[in-house]
Amino acid sequence: MSAMDRRLITHANWSLLGFTAFLFCVGVANLYSASGVRSEEGILVSSFFQKQLLWGLAGLCCMMVCTLFDYRHLRSLALPFFILALILLLLVPVVGKTVYGAKRWIDLGVISLQPSELAKVATLLLGASMLARYKEPLKWLELFFILMVVALPCLLIFSQPDLGTTLLLIFLLGGMILYHGVKKYVFKTCIIVIPLLLPFSWLILKDYHKERIFTFLDPSRDLQGAGYHITQSQIAIGSGQLWGKGFQEGTQSLLRFLPEKHTDFAFAVFSEEWGFLGCVILLALFCCFLLCIINTARGAKDRFGSTLCAGVFFYFFWQILINIGMVVGLMPVVGIPLPFISYGGTATIVNFVMLGLVLNVSMRRFMFKSS
Repeated sequence: MSAMDRRLITHANWSLLGFTAFLFCVGVANLYSASGVRSEEGILVSSFFQKQLLWGLAGLCCMMVCTLFDYRHLRSLALPFFILALILLLLVPVVGKTVYGAKRWIDLGVISLQPSELAKVATLLLGASMLARYKEPLKWLELFFILMVVALPCLLIFSQPDLGTTLLLIFLLGGMILYHGVKKYVFKTCIIVIPLLLPFSWLILKDYHKERIFTFLDPSRDLQGAGYHITQSQIAIGSGQLWGKGFQEGTQSLLRFLPEKHTDFAFAVFSEEWGFLGCVILLALFCCFLLCIINTARGAKDRFGSTLCAGVFFYFFWQILINIGMVVGLMPVVGIPLPFISYGGTATIVNFVMLGLVLNVSMRRFMFKSS
């Protein structure tokens, strides 16, 4: 092993790797429990957790690949990758398959590809590349060009329909912009104008989006319909009390009362089994995980690397906040998974790719001076 290789390994963010491994193991164990169904023969377990292990292995390989090259080369690849993601999004209405009334996946035979997940990485790379060009806080024209990065993929993803991913892309780029900085007069104007424009977003929402908002405001209005998910989720969380019911002892999950228990509502399964204290520990793990990412952003020696890590931070932060918020009933249900805890193929790989980018920045922060 060369001296350079040893330095790269030494500078890797090992704390981030440790928290990631722990969270993924918790997620697999939670999926094993969520996959169980109580019957006369006992508890029957489906294969979700086994598939998640395979996706995790694939994601780990992708993460390692992302650490093998100098991340600064990504600046020249950001635009081609963004164009590729747009092409795949345009193909979804043509060749995509429909699941639960939404056409979001392209069937490749062995696996299904979700182009909206690739759009997250593409938006992150191109946004970081564009922001790195500006040394000063953004003016109106510069801000407009940056926002155009997210406009087209958001329109395509919203039409699938996928409101959750659309919001995540907006929040992801918005967080990166605030991290980079905008002129004071731009910021003050946005603070005034954006709240005034929000009511007009009601006009573009689909009927089921509006129904989810009504259900969020009053879940009891349709307990057997639109309010069923959140009602059962709150029952599961509340029944966990302080200590929880124990592993594979959650009745809401095993008796099939809790819907989407392996994806969007995986946190409700965890809450029922491990209680309030278990949730506090899980949230503490997520906080340490996010802190490792933001520390890498602060330690980066160039604007591109720093902005890239900041984007990854907001990518995970918003998913964690929105998923837990909707599961406990503090936010409308928008279909955003909980990283490493919820089941997902393409999403799991993208999560590990994002972490690979952060590790890449941390490993190479000693190779050049600050810029």
